[in-house]
Amino acid sequence: MRARLPVAVSEFIMFTLKQGWAAIFGILLLGGLIVTDRIWQEDWPLARYDALLAYALLLQAVLLATGMESWREVRVILLFHLTGTAMEIFKVQAGSWAYPGGGLIKLWDVPLFSGFMYASVGSYMARVIRLFGMRFAPYPPFWATVLLAAAIYANFFAHHFLPDIRLGLFAATLLLFARTRIWFRIGERVYWMPLPAAAFLSSFFLWLAENVGTGTRTWLYKGQSSHDWVSLAKMGSWYLLLYVSFVTVTLVFREALSPSPVSARQMASRRQPAPAAE
Repeated sequence: MRARLPVAVSEFIMFTLKQGWAAIFGILLLGGLIVTDRIWQEDWPLARYDALLAYALLLQAVLLATGMESWREVRVILLFHLTGTAMEIFKVQAGSWAYPGGGLIKLWDVPLFSGFMYASVGSYMARVIRLFGMRFAPYPPFWATVLLAAAIYANFFAHHFLPDIRLGLFAATLLLFARTRIWFRIGERVYWMPLPAAAFLSSFFLWLAENVGTGTRTWLYKGQSSHDWVSLAKMGSWYLLLYVSFVTVTLVFREALSPSPVSARQMASRRQPAPAAE
C-alpha cells in the first residue's frame, strides 16, 4: 500500500485500520447489539440481555486466549466495569435512562452486560496506547489529573442533588491538558495531536455508538424512543467521562506519561514497541 499510494493517503489508511483494530472489542459488542435486536424473540427461553452478557464474556475470553489483550489490560477493563456498573445502577435508579428488556442477570434493573460497554472504552484505550506506541507529554502533575477525574466522576452523581459544575470541569480539562500532546507512531513516522482535541473527536464517535445502543432498544433515555437520536449534549458527558477513562488507564500505563515536552526526533529515537501476538 505504501508503494502504490501517496504517503498521506497510506498513512491515513493505516491510522484508520489501527484505530479499528484497537476498538475491536467495542465494535464486536456493537455488532452483538445490532444482531440480537434483529433476531431476538420475546418467547425465547434466554433473555436478550443475558445472551449479551454471555457474548461479552466470550469475547473477553477469546481476546485473552488469542493474545489480543493482556492480563495487564484486563486489570484496566475490570476497573472500567466496576466504575461503569456503579454509575449505571445510580443513573437507572435516578431515572436518567432505562433498560426496557427483561433479563435474569440484573442488579437494580441494570443488566450486568452494560458494564462491558464501559469496559470496551477501557479496552480501546489500553490497546491504542500499545498499538501506536503512544506517549503523553508534557503531562500535568499526576495527582492533579486524578483529582480532576474524581471530581468529574463525582459530579455525574452529585448534580442530581447539588449544582452541576460541568462547565467548570470543561474549563479544568482545557487548563490542565492544554499543553499535553499525544505522540504516536504510524510505521516509522511520528505524529502528534492535542489531547483535548483527541477527547473531543473520541466523544463524537462514542455518541455515534450510543445511538446504536438506543436505536437497538438496548437502553433508552427518559422520554426517548428508539427512533430518536441521542441529544448532541451527551457528547459533553462523554467528553468528560473520557478524562475519567484516560486517568483510569494511566493508573496502569504510567510509563506512557512524560512531565517534560518531547520532540518528534526524540519519539523517533525511541525503540518501537514489540509487536503483540495479534
